[in-house]
Amino acid sequence: MMTIENKIVAITGAGRGIGRATAIHLAARGARLVLGARSEAEIASVAGEIEAAGGEAVYRAIDVTRAVDLEDLVKLACERFGRLDVIINNAGIGPLSRFKALKVDEWDAMIDVNLKGALYGIAAVLPVFTGQDSGHVINVVSTAGLKIVPTMGVYAATKNALRTATEGLRQEAGKNLRVTEISPGFIDTTFAYASIADPDIRAAIVTRKEALAISPVAIARAIAFAIEQPSDVEIGSIVVRPTAQD
Repeated sequence: MMTIENKIVAITGAGRGIGRATAIHLAARGARLVLGARSEAEIASVAGEIEAAGGEAVYRAIDVTRAVDLEDLVKLACERFGRLDVIINNAGIGPLSRFKALKVDEWDAMIDVNLKGALYGIAAVLPVFTGQDSGHVINVVSTAGLKIVPTMGVYAATKNALRTATEGLRQEAGKNLRVTEISPGFIDTTFAYASIADPDIRAAIVTRKEALAISPVAIARAIAFAIEQPSDVEIGSIVVRPTAQD
């Protein structure tokens, strides 16, 4: 296997949950991190934790719905470290609701963050990866797209659209660009309920999460596994969920 040590890795949504866990895990393996998220305070805290443990991390507050912010994050990586080896398009939101609630603004927001945000990340890194003749795009999707259930229709649609785009990129990528999708199941983060307005849906999600959720470190380990493969080995898709999840 290749080593993760000295890999330059950019992560969106790095301030909490899966993004935070992945940043800390990869830093412990020797990667140098470029962190992006909406909350500068949160990513500054993650960077501080990494540096206190002897690692290296830089950060920038970004909004993934703005293509220029992703371009700035990639520029930060190249200016600070001279290259970028991996981008992890992890930022996502999930304000779940039933269609009849007509939360059209929330539908638009999920499309903007979950799908367009990842596409903007891809657009920002492809010129760099093409110039280097190497790189790795990792897109975080969801098991919600593998089993469609009520309240998750639009959320699952955004994740499945990204899944389709990921496969399209993989087929176009050529021999020196690796492309991976990671599908988390129920993970022990605030993501599962923080943005849900409907109290009944939120309560149901919290109850289910408390019953079976696994640590976000499980996703971090899966991402590390994909990164550390030899350069001619591509891990196309990884599904990581609790053993008790349907």
